[in-house]
Amino acid sequence: MNFSRFIFRAALLCTAIVGINACSNSMGNMNMSTKDPTSTAIAAIGYDALFVVNGGDNTVSVINTQNNTLAATIKLQNAAFPHHLYLSPDKMTKALAVPGMDLSAGHTGGMAGMMGSVMLMDAKTGATMKSRMLEAMNHNAIFSPDGKEIWTTQMMDNGTVLVLDATSLATMKTISVGAMPAEVTFSRDGKYAFVCNGASNTVSVIDVTTKNVVKTIAVGKDPVGAWQGSNNVMYVDNEEGKSVTAIDAQTLNVIRTYNLGFMPAMAATAPNGELWITDADNGKVVFFSLSSDAKLGELATGVGAHAIVFSGDGKTAYITNQGAANVSVIDVATKKVSKTLTVGAKPNGAVWRAK
Repeated sequence: MNFSRFIFRAALLCTAIVGINACSNSMGNMNMSTKDPTSTAIAAIGYDALFVVNGGDNTVSVINTQNNTLAATIKLQNAAFPHHLYLSPDKMTKALAVPGMDLSAGHTGGMAGMMGSVMLMDAKTGATMKSRMLEAMNHNAIFSPDGKEIWTTQMMDNGTVLVLDATSLATMKTISVGAMPAEVTFSRDGKYAFVCNGASNTVSVIDVTTKNVVKTIAVGKDPVGAWQGSNNVMYVDNEEGKSVTAIDAQTLNVIRTYNLGFMPAMAATAPNGELWITDADNGKVVFFSLSSDAKLGELATGVGAHAIVFSGDGKTAYITNQGAANVSVIDVATKKVSKTLTVGAKPNGAVWRAK
C-alpha cells in the first residue's frame, strides 16, 4: 500500500471511531523528532504482569495479572506512537518499536522523512537501557531466538530488515525484502524469520542463521504480521484482503486461507485448541478451528480490538481495545469477559511476563 492510500484509509476509520476533530489532531501528530526515546523507571515489579503499550499517550501500562489491576504506568519521552513490545528470551529486557506514526487505523504504509526508533528497557523497572533512531519507520523490534540480536523492519518501497546487536543496537546486517515490510516474527523452532511485505502482498522467509531470504510466499492483500502458532504454523493477517493465511513453518507452504469478511488485527492459537482472531472494525474476537476454516463463535470486547495475549497458565486471555482505551480480561474456558481494565490511549501491543 502506498502512503497516500494508507492516510486516506486511516483518516476514514479514525473519523468513524473518534470524530473529525480528534482524528484531525491524531493524523497531524506525526513524530519528526531526532532524539532517542527514553523512559521513566518505576519500582521493580514482583508479580506476574501484562505490559500494554499505549500509542495514544506514549505510555506503557503495567497490569498485575495476579489480581488483574492496573499497578503502574511507565512514561516514555521522545517516543510518539510506540507500538509493539517483545521480551528477550531470558525475560530480562523489553524491546519496543516506535514508528513515530499512529498505526491504529491500519498498519502498513511509510513516509519519506519519517524516522522510527528502537528502545530497550529493563523488564522489571522499565528503565531505558539503550535506544536508537532509525532512518525509516519500523513496525516492531523483536529479539532473535538466541537473544543476541534485535530484528526490525524499515518501512520503505525498497524494504529492508535490520539485524541489530541486542546490546549496542549497532547494525550487523541489512536484508532486502519486499515493499513496505511491517512485522517481523520468528517460527517457533527459531529457524526462520517471517517478514510481511504490505505493498508486495508477500511474506519473505529468512534463514535466521545465514540471514538469506530462502522463499517469498504470496499471501493476501496488505499482510501485516505472521503470528506464531503453537502448532508450528504462522498465521498472516491480511488487512485489506480481510483474510488470514496459514503457512506451515517447516515446509513453508500455504496450508489454509481463512476468508473472514472483516479486517483482522492479530491471530493467536489459544490453549483450548482454537485460532483466535481479533476483528478491529467490529470490536470483537472471533474463534476458528485450527484444522479447517470453520467459525466456532465470537465475543464482543471493545472498539478497535487488537492484540491477543494469554497468561502463562493459559487460563486467561487479554485483548487490547484501541478505540476504547481498555483491556478485556477473558476467561478462556468460558469465553466470557470477566473484567475490563482502563489503560492509556490507543493500547496496541502487549506482552505477558512471569515474576
